[in-house]
Amino acid sequence: MTDYTELANELRAISEDVKYSVSILSNASALLYENMEELNWCGFYLNTGKKLVLGPFQGKIACTAIDYGAGVCGTAYSRNETVLVKDVHCFDGHIACDSASNSEIVVPIHVKGRIFGVLDIDSPRLERFDERDKEGLEKVVSVLENILNGL
Repeated sequence: MTDYTELANELRAISEDVKYSVSILSNASALLYENMEELNWCGFYLNTGKKLVLGPFQGKIACTAIDYGAGVCGTAYSRNETVLVKDVHCFDGHIACDSASNSEIVVPIHVKGRIFGVLDIDSPRLERFDERDKEGLEKVVSVLENILNGL
C-alpha cells in the first residue's frame, strides 16, 4: 500500500533548493513511478495555453500533445478536477498512447492561479486506482504546487 504522506515528504526533501521546474517534475515522476505498484506510466502534461504537451515522465513513449477536453488528461484539465478511470476502455474518447493501459488517474496542477498541467498515471491493471489513491495523489500534487509556486 502506498504511503502518500511519506511520498509528499520525500518530494519536499528532494526538491529543496531546486530552482528548475523540469528537474522537480522529473524527480517527482520517478519518485511516484518507483514507489507505486502496478504502473506502466507516470508523468506530466503541461499547459501551453493551446493544448497539453508532454513533460517529464517515466514509462514507454507517450503522446506528445493532447487537446483540452480530449482523453482523460484533457478532461481533467477542462473540468479542473481529478479524474479517476477504473477501466479506460469504457471512457468515451480515451486516448490509447499505450495499449497496455487499463486504468488511469489524472490530477490537475495549479501554479500562480492557473492550471499549470496535469499529473497522469496509468496502470495495466483494471481498477488499480481508488478513492484512497485520489486523496493521496491530490496531497502529493498540493506539495508539488507549493514547490512550483515558490520558484
